[in-house]
Amino acid sequence: MSQENRQRLYERIEEKSRELPWYVNEYIDKRKRKLSPASLLNYCHDYIIFFDWIVAEGFFEGNKKDIPLELLERITVQQAEDFLSFLEFRLNNSKLTVNRKLSSLKSLFNYLQNIAETSDLDPYIKRNVMAKLELNNIKEDQETLANRMEGKILRGDEYELFRQFVAHDYGIMHQDNKKLYNFHLRNRERDTAVISLILGSGLRLSEVVGLDIDDIDLQKHIVRVLRKGSKEQYVYFSEQAKIDLEEYLKIRLERYELDKSFKALFAAAPMGKKGTTRRLTARSVEKMVEKYATAFGKPALSVHKLRHSFATRYQMENNDIPKLRRQLGHSSVQTTMIYTHLTNTELEDAVKKMDRRD
Repeated sequence: MSQENRQRLYERIEEKSRELPWYVNEYIDKRKRKLSPASLLNYCHDYIIFFDWIVAEGFFEGNKKDIPLELLERITVQQAEDFLSFLEFRLNNSKLTVNRKLSSLKSLFNYLQNIAETSDLDPYIKRNVMAKLELNNIKEDQETLANRMEGKILRGDEYELFRQFVAHDYGIMHQDNKKLYNFHLRNRERDTAVISLILGSGLRLSEVVGLDIDDIDLQKHIVRVLRKGSKEQYVYFSEQAKIDLEEYLKIRLERYELDKSFKALFAAAPMGKKGTTRRLTARSVEKMVEKYATAFGKPALSVHKLRHSFATRYQMENNDIPKLRRQLGHSSVQTTMIYTHLTNTELEDAVKKMDRRD
């Protein structure tokens, strides 16, 4: 992630923090050295939902930023459980998302009870209701996750078919719609380069949109990224990704009306009266992939599924979990192990042959 992108995230964190009580601001400030700005921003969103809920339920009259520490101590277990129900049944959060939001609250409350202290050396709160709540029990082994993912990724010839669809066939499909056709004609080199890079490297969405022009080394087929925890790493990309990046770079400056000092690798079309150019955002890439995936006939395909597609193909061709783990930037090898189940087609074929012999 570029310094510019990190700065933008920190500005959004500060903006959101101003809506929250002083002790939450203190906690967020303490966590800046440990958490990525993207994770911190998610924490801010989670806390805003929680404190808005406190006001909406009538537990506090006034602005949420004025909610005192004493109120947090008085929240009952039942009230806290009601908040989790609110997340799941009113906001339609999945059990996994509820777990993430509860974890962020557990982290905050743990800080208030066990780390922060007043000038009298007393903890900010003595009673921690979040410590009494348990996370949802989500039991999905790696094989179950792999089977659920199976139909939502690209396999075999679909890698090149989808890349060709983005580069050419989408435009042909919409040649009678002048607006769609011209929009595709303008952005097809950029869009192809984005999708080809993900399919050829397994980069995360945040890593792709955070790339600067100087992060790419076409000769060595490597790209410099900041991984989770702000760890710098050089990641390899495929020959096809190199070709598509070169095609995009040929038209990048002129097509997107860029000054040579513009650092972002992937640019969005100029906007506003002065035609201000900006970095392509994560949401724009998500919508881009959604558009192409739906037209291609695989609406479940997402940016994250493109990353899974790369990982599946890599494991099938190389069968090297340690190298794949490094390529994907996984902190735990257990996360990478899912791809051993996705690619275990030999066992399935053997079982089918046994069925035929019987």
